[in-house]
Amino acid sequence: MAMHGLVLFGHGARDARWREPFERLAEKLRGARSADALAGPVVLAFLELMEPDLPAAVGVLAAGGCDLVTVVPVFFGQGGHVRKDLPLVIERCRELHPSVQIKCAGAVGEDEGVLDAVALYCLRQV
Repeated sequence: MAMHGLVLFGHGARDARWREPFERLAEKLRGARSADALAGPVVLAFLELMEPDLPAAVGVLAAGGCDLVTVVPVFFGQGGHVRKDLPLVIERCRELHPSVQIKCAGAVGEDEGVLDAVALYCLRQV
């Protein structure tokens, strides 16, 4: 049976505090996956300005025994980074780890459930 790692992939920023909500999201996912024996680690990765980058994060998961990795772009939309930059980095990861199946989800902000949650948040602000 395949151990399934999860990478939350964000842009990155110069301000270290920017990663705090991503860390909280990763912790929530770790808790939610803790009962699943095949659920591998949940790690963060960044396109630029922060570490680890995606190849390093996938390398950690592969070294830890994950043979399936899903990359979830924690971006609000399918902009250039998700449409152009991310596929190139995913392909590099596949070349570095040919025995690991690497899947990539769509940007989280494209999901109707996420948009519904953001809409509810916005409504609570008025």
